[in-house]
Amino acid sequence: MSGKRKIIKWSLIVLAGLIVSIVLFGVWFISLIPPVPESAKNIKAISPAKLPYLTENIVPHRGKILAVVTSTGQMGSSGKSTGFELTELSRAYYVFQANGFEVDVASPLGGEPPVVIDGDDMTEYDFAFLNDTIAQAKIKQSIAMKDVDAKAYQAVYFVGGKGTLFDFPDNAYIQLLVREYYESGKIVSAVCHGPAALVNVTLSNGELLVSKRKVSSFTNKEELLLIPEAAEIFPFLLQDKLMENGALFNEGFMYLNKVSKDGNLITGQNPWSTWEVAESVIEQMGYVPKQRIITPEENTISVLEILEAEGYSQAKEAIDEFCTRDARSIDGRLIAMHGIVAAMDFNLKKAVNLTRLLSYSNKCM
Repeated sequence: MSGKRKIIKWSLIVLAGLIVSIVLFGVWFISLIPPVPESAKNIKAISPAKLPYLTENIVPHRGKILAVVTSTGQMGSSGKSTGFELTELSRAYYVFQANGFEVDVASPLGGEPPVVIDGDDMTEYDFAFLNDTIAQAKIKQSIAMKDVDAKAYQAVYFVGGKGTLFDFPDNAYIQLLVREYYESGKIVSAVCHGPAALVNVTLSNGELLVSKRKVSSFTNKEELLLIPEAAEIFPFLLQDKLMENGALFNEGFMYLNKVSKDGNLITGQNPWSTWEVAESVIEQMGYVPKQRIITPEENTISVLEILEAEGYSQAKEAIDEFCTRDARSIDGRLIAMHGIVAAMDFNLKKAVNLTRLLSYSNKCM
């Protein structure tokens, strides 16, 4: 019995030590996360008129772009709410507008679509969009796809949101518009779950649009990490469906920017691809995108891409370079979020490197 007691005793000591270590690490990790900057606390009431990107060096009117969002507000029978992702619309909307294009909003059913707002990801552009009376009126009165005048637009942009998996793939009006645009050389673009609009589109020659074409979308890894039961909730996993229909799936690092360009087909992997997708649409139409100040979020995503591709030392150098330009150019909270995601994915080496990077990034603050 004494031997068993010793084993139990030391097991409890080790367990207690482990728990204390985890708690202490958690407290230390939280202490590394920078507080929300004062400037960020005061942007909720910002209007588009306060954004220099929109008000300075105004580009003449060049045409119109159609943005399409989901009408679905619930993930099947799961009871989980969904809608279109606000940031995937707001940022693209302002890129298009700043580059001379008026944006109309459509949805499968028309009217006011459900929306998903992630408070942790909101920037001045996103709050300005919420305070933009013209943009909000377009959303509340979104055009039903059956009523869209396809000839009025130079490009279509499919906004993400998990509801798209339910009401984009088999919508006959979406399929017709995408086929007409693609075959006439107009731009077809989509981000995150938005490529659900493309999966079942058949061209005039009978070939599936995505077949043998380079496409990016929200990946299986990204989906299943956040929603382990996704395969049961959704009609399909988007990556699987695209590959099943012959797409050359172009997968980037998890939750980092990845954009695929295949002629006039432009697709992005996730919300962090929105800026590049929108500016790629402008480029594909033959224009140089209007210059804008790159956001701290984008700089941080670039650092995280370097960490994945080249390693910790190179990522530190990238932080040094960004910090030399602007002390507010790195978003430490985003690094922390990726550290938590790495831990959730049981990638301990990556989680440790991200924690080190978070600590190092505080020199910018």
